[in-house]
Amino acid sequence: MTYILAIDQGTTSSRGIVFDADMQIVATSQQEFPQHFPQSGWVEHDPADLWATTLQTSRDAIVKAGISAADVAGIGITNQRETTVVWDKNTGEPVYNAIVWQDRRTSEYCKQLRAEGFEGTLTQKTGLLLDPYFSGTKLRWILENVEGVRAKAHNGRLLFGTIDAFLIWKFTNGAEHVTDATNAARTMLYNIRDGAWDSEICDRFGIPMEMLPHVTDCAADFGTALAEHLGADIPILGVAGDQQAATLGQASFEPGMLKSTYGTGCFALLNTGDTLVESQNRLLGTIAYQLDGKVTYALEGSIFIAGAVVQWLRDGMQIIENASETGAMAQSADTGHSLYMVPAFTGLGAPYWDAEARGAIYGLTRNSGPKEFAKAALESVGFQTRDLLEAMHADWDDAEGGATLRVDGGMSASDWTMQFLADIIDADVDRPKVLETTALGVAWLAGSRAGVYPDQAGFAANWAVDKTFSSQMDDDVRIERYAGWTDAVQRTITNC
Repeated sequence: MTYILAIDQGTTSSRGIVFDADMQIVATSQQEFPQHFPQSGWVEHDPADLWATTLQTSRDAIVKAGISAADVAGIGITNQRETTVVWDKNTGEPVYNAIVWQDRRTSEYCKQLRAEGFEGTLTQKTGLLLDPYFSGTKLRWILENVEGVRAKAHNGRLLFGTIDAFLIWKFTNGAEHVTDATNAARTMLYNIRDGAWDSEICDRFGIPMEMLPHVTDCAADFGTALAEHLGADIPILGVAGDQQAATLGQASFEPGMLKSTYGTGCFALLNTGDTLVESQNRLLGTIAYQLDGKVTYALEGSIFIAGAVVQWLRDGMQIIENASETGAMAQSADTGHSLYMVPAFTGLGAPYWDAEARGAIYGLTRNSGPKEFAKAALESVGFQTRDLLEAMHADWDDAEGGATLRVDGGMSASDWTMQFLADIIDADVDRPKVLETTALGVAWLAGSRAGVYPDQAGFAANWAVDKTFSSQMDDDVRIERYAGWTDAVQRTITNC
């Protein structure tokens, strides 16, 4: 039993990845699933799709690895955070679609709470800002708007969970209703200072606390995935939300270490050790990980649209067929063209937190074409990352300007994008040899718990860089380009 199965249930696809005893990937299976947009600003998933694709890709990865389920020592689960599911604890049937982290339907309720002066209480207890992004107001919306649900919830018949908790419940056939501290920390219902669900917040939202899962460490005994699902009983030993899992996968164990993940969105986390920083620049205080009962905190900046802007070029604008085309297009774009794309398709995240903002493009000329659009799309990711890093450096005295940024996620494979990132933040960007850091993070959690993988020090010693990108941009150009971006953002916010 020297293999680990990592399950990565993401926003657009589910993946099963088998790692061997040396923490190397031996097999991967991936399936996309439909996105549902019932109204403008609403984003949903069918929970049945999430479970079916998770189950199938897990089975497929084991088969592709040429092993049996009995060879798997443990399972690690990482998941899209904040996405909210409510299900019947007797039948297992969801009462409504999963409301995705990108969903903005609770904007008005958030405005109401802010006007009532409740945001300060929420931020002090949870480290989060009052925004539709988080799970709490999504859960309240389901209780308020789906017929019969509130009565069932108060009668103890319904359960709430983020996707990790839902998958664990399914794998264990309802034996375990549990989550880890990193996912709990993203619900806006969990007091990250006290390490407990907060009764005052739950009462304000009208949420029965018996709906909430038990919270534990990231490496723990989460229950057993039963043989009927994967072919053998396999313990679930590691769980972390996707961005915290990437922090672990990047071996960012020391205060001051910084990572940024480029998937559908972009998420930068700065390890702040045992200090919960109260941001003055609208960043989030959150739990980076919890091991052996000890919490490590982080400052987080969340960008809603990163890789999704390339998907928009492909599916919405239809000016590319494959994401890999964009780097070459950007390279050959008109260098004298200053096109700025603000991809606020579902609002602006940190440090602006404007739920009403919508996407905009500035600087269009008759010469603006697909190449310039591709370049502006990729550059928007670098600009937004700099926004986050500027705020982090302002918030925490120990955050060093110019510190190396470790990157991962799909967009980090693009040399052009990573070079522009290094240029605009004026710092080295390290891309690791193992780009699947999110899956690697939970594989390490499960593997270390199972005794297959080394401890933190051993894991950090094994981390290796594939390529370092260093800034090559002149200072005056950097200043001019970033000033153009900040102007574009302010115009977007003003006009929304």
